[in-house]
Amino acid sequence: MRAIRVTSAALLGVTALAMTAPAARADERDSGFWARVLPTTVAAGGQVTLRATGCEQSVTVASAVFDTVTIPRGRTTARATVDRDARPGAVYEVSFYCGTFWQSVDLTIAGGRPAPVRPDHPQKGVHAGEGGSSDGLNLKELALGAALVTGALGTAYHLSRRRTEEDGA
Repeated sequence: MRAIRVTSAALLGVTALAMTAPAARADERDSGFWARVLPTTVAAGGQVTLRATGCEQSVTVASAVFDTVTIPRGRTTARATVDRDARPGAVYEVSFYCGTFWQSVDLTIAGGRPAPVRPDHPQKGVHAGEGGSSDGLNLKELALGAALVTGALGTAYHLSRRRTEEDGA
């Protein structure tokens, strides 16, 4: 009997360890060099915030849609103004350089072809019936189900009261 308990505890421990391993690995990846452009879609002539974390030196940010920007050492953000002649709907690559490491992020210029408008609700309803929700309502089956539920609850109550009386309470 004791071997079963030890084996169960060991399996539970191994399972818990296996379930937390992906979270530990994700924390390792979070400590690296990360770059973002906010917002990811901007109008021509608008400003974006360039964010770089995990770099111990200054970060150089380059793109065809704005002048090269440097995020100084010890800071994580800088701002850039998008060229007014940027093509609407175009996607430009923004490259962040941290020493020998680099990362690219996409920046979309707003004002391209508008996305097709979808109605909020279907033009016609779904062709479906009630699915038998009220068809064949059988009172005998309902009564039997209610009796079974009542019996189970009554038995549980009786057994719980009987045990407390035996314990001397």
